[in-house]
Order: sequence, then C-alpha cells, then structure tokens
Amino acid sequence: MLQLQAGKLCVCELTHALDLSQPNISRQLTHLREGGLPLTMNILFLCTGNSCRSQMAEGWARHFTGSAFGIQSAGIEAHGMNPRAISIMQEAGIDISGQASTRVTLTMLEQADLVVTVCGHADEHCPELPPGTRKVHWPLNDPARATGTEEEILRVFRACRDDIRERVKRLLEELLQQTQQQ
Repeated sequence: MLQLQAGKLCVCELTHALDLSQPNISRQLTHLREGGLPLTMNILFLCTGNSCRSQMAEGWARHFTGSAFGIQSAGIEAHGMNPRAISIMQEAGIDISGQASTRVTLTMLEQADLVVTVCGHADEHCPELPPGTRKVHWPLNDPARATGTEEEILRVFRACRDDIRERVKRLLEELLQQTQQQ
C-alpha cells in the first residue's frame, strides 16, 4: 500500500516505515513484481570517478525514462563532473550540469535493481551487490584519456556519448521486453 500511495519508495524507506529487514523487503518486492504489480525499477550506473561515462549514461537514461525509473550514477571515487561530458551532452539536448559526481554508497546499492558498470575498473572493484541485484558490464573506453587537438578529443567524447545512448536504449528495450514477458 505504501508503494502504491507514494508512487516511488526505495527499499531503505520501506525498511524504516515497516520496521523490517532489507532482505525481507527486497524479497516481498520481488513477490509483488512477480505478481504483476508495476514497481519502479532503479538503475545505478557505476564508473571509476563518476565524472564522464556514468554521468552520460545517467543523462540518457533519465531522458528516455522520465520519472518511470529511478536513475542514479556513482563512482568508486568521485572525480567531479567532466566539462567536456557536460558540453557534448548539451549538444545532444541533454543537460547533465545539475548532476553531481558522487561515491557509491551502500544505500545506492541496496536501492538498485540493476547496476551497470561502464568501465573495467568499476567492474573489477564493484562492491558486493545485495541478493537479487543484477549487474551488467559495458567495457567503455574513457574519453577523458583522449589526446590530440581539442576537436580530436571532442570527437572521442561524441563517439562515447553516442555509444552510450545506443546502449541505454537497448538496455531499456530489453527491460521493457522482460517486464512484458512476466
């Protein structure tokens, strides 16, 4: 009832409101999903520094899903927002300047139904995920390591942005198909 009334509650909020353990809440939410109750999916994009690739993925996912999904990004560390990532996303009509570079927390992992690692370092150093949390890995090259003229560097950023856009679209299509099959 709380989930239906509020429209969107995270596991930690339900844990507090119902005075039940996180595994118990997660198990009950799984039963509700299996029973056909439309619950919000929470996706966490995880990178090393949460400055570029994960930020672009968050921006695209928010763009495509609106408020239908809970979307976050985080890093193993927080390196601050990459100005080139902000700029090339703005070129595509997506404003990520209000997003923040943050370190992944236990709460973020508990809330996530799906964790998408967008670099090898994050995949290798991803904290242990709660039971039932799915993980997908996208081995994306870091555009922040591009060298050359400013135009050559921006070309690498744009290619990464476009790759991430397509990956996010495919992921969301797959999630929608899975939901329809259940």
